[in-house]
Amino acid sequence: MTGEEILLTKDGLDKLEKELHFLKSVKRKEIAARIKQAISYGDITDNSEYEDAKNEQAFVEGRIITLEKLLRRARILEKTEKENTFVALGSTVRLKDLETDQVYNYTIVGTAEADPAENKISNESPVGRALLGLAVGDEVEIKIPAGLLKVKVVEII
Repeated sequence: MTGEEILLTKDGLDKLEKELHFLKSVKRKEIAARIKQAISYGDITDNSEYEDAKNEQAFVEGRIITLEKLLRRARILEKTEKENTFVALGSTVRLKDLETDQVYNYTIVGTAEADPAENKISNESPVGRALLGLAVGDEVEIKIPAGLLKVKVVEII
């Protein structure tokens, strides 16, 4: 990670802060108890439970460091009513696929918050980048790995 600021919505910031709190206050203690239990079994050289716990500990500590760095560089996106005129970072956009008539909702977020499973797409993704600055009624063709996506902005929420 470079020293650039990380753009997050308020919900994204809250989610990362909750994850960090959970890792520090709950997960660390659980892992420490697992390590202590595994050590109580005796020789740790061939102890798979000890190895598993140590590996999980390393992963959790790495994630804590990553989250702390990310949160230090976080900048919250404040959304105003006039931003609903154009697609911007933090906007939720209702799109209509012009070929299938299917309707999609996407929220445009920074890369640290992107989660396609939750329809949160990065402003740096092909779709996110193409939607930025569009208004309701605008149509756009977006080159995606599966081909060409033709959509119309139906609503900016």
